[in-house]
Amino acid sequence: MLFNSFIFVGFLSVVLPLYYVLSHKWQNRMLLAASYVFYGAWDWRFCFLLAGTTLVDFQVARAIDRTADERRRKLLLLLSLSFGLGVLGFFKYCGFFVDSLNDLLACFGLGRMHWAVKVILPVGISFYTFQSLSYTIDVYRRRLKPVDGLVDYGLYVAYFPQLVAGPIERAINLLPRIMTKRTVGPAQIATAAQLVLMGYLKKIAIADAVAPCVEQIFSRPTACSSLKLLLGVYLFAVQIYCDFSGYSDIARGVSRWFGIELMVNFRQPYLSADIVDFWRRWHISLSTWLRDYLYIPLGGNRCGRLKTYRNLMITMLLGGLWHGAAWTFVIWGGLHGLYLSAAKLIGIRPMEQQIRTPRQLAAFGLRVLATFHLVCLGWVFFRAGSLDVAWSYLTGLAQLTTAVELRLVCVTGFYLTLMLLIDLPCWVRNEEYPLTTRTRWYVRGLAQATAVILISFVGAGHGTAFIYFRF
Repeated sequence: MLFNSFIFVGFLSVVLPLYYVLSHKWQNRMLLAASYVFYGAWDWRFCFLLAGTTLVDFQVARAIDRTADERRRKLLLLLSLSFGLGVLGFFKYCGFFVDSLNDLLACFGLGRMHWAVKVILPVGISFYTFQSLSYTIDVYRRRLKPVDGLVDYGLYVAYFPQLVAGPIERAINLLPRIMTKRTVGPAQIATAAQLVLMGYLKKIAIADAVAPCVEQIFSRPTACSSLKLLLGVYLFAVQIYCDFSGYSDIARGVSRWFGIELMVNFRQPYLSADIVDFWRRWHISLSTWLRDYLYIPLGGNRCGRLKTYRNLMITMLLGGLWHGAAWTFVIWGGLHGLYLSAAKLIGIRPMEQQIRTPRQLAAFGLRVLATFHLVCLGWVFFRAGSLDVAWSYLTGLAQLTTAVELRLVCVTGFYLTLMLLIDLPCWVRNEEYPLTTRTRWYVRGLAQATAVILISFVGAGHGTAFIYFRF
């Protein structure tokens, strides 16, 4: 069930009114049932996998809390990690490792295995696995007491607004909101509607609109000039950001209608003045998860420079592999690991957001452009279907040919400008959406009407799956 589909609108029009008339206890039960209906709309069989993850971590966390024996506590945590990562590894990486082994055998002339593994990837498995694992880890670290109610914990894992593409919530933040009584006022409903509208604008009117151009360029990079390839990377940068942040905005808005606040997952990442700041603003729920549950346990920056660089590389390589079972994602992660290591080696200092002089503005602009192009270099590997395609793309960029259609230049400029019109006011005011209560009513009305027209013009009544559903 896609957020940008009429089926979801119908689903929400049933769930929301029912939610408002129920007591808190029955609200959670109804939301849990609705979440399984939502997830089962893709493939009902994967509901058993979701339920299995929930039951294992619920019982393991309770067992960890009941014992004071550190060896037993570690074994129980290992059980949770083995189950969660084992299931994730089988469904997401089994075919990848078999194919990689076949390629390795072929390199040494040893032939290939004559069997293959074809496994359907359950939608959202990377997200809810990490969310459930963070719960057992936090219970093990004694940062959190396990919940007594299976319904509450089941809702924490399966909560449908953020089930299939995040944000990856922490139990310490989301569970209290689930377990306590909630009220929803007119102000929450209005701000939630703004988030949902902005999310649909990003997804449908921007990401879906540029998707055909991106597909055309990345499918045949050898037939494109260097300038056209560069514009293709720019358009993909727009597409993936608006697609994913659009999902997060819709998820946060829908959840706010239920009185449950979800964390902010994006903070205008393309206005970052360095790569460290980019990762503080891009996919925040994943970057902080990797920091707290992987980078810091590896030693973080506490063990000297060389081990700090090692820890950064391991974290980003695994972060790349989390995104997909392909070497292109591993290289993308490794590239960002190199960026972060270089930033730490050089000692790049963060830049203040308050810009007071033309010189500061010029320095900030140059740093933003440099960071954006470093990120775009990584997007080539992220979007390319294979290493061969990525290499063809990069060699094409290096040829410095300039033939390009005027229409593509205009399209790229238009959508980059539209993205900035959304993000720049949010960045300047540190707000979650560009239109605030201080904005004049006729400006808000005109902007919202324009957004609805753009969504209607591009959407045409059908939804395209969000990019991060495949992860």
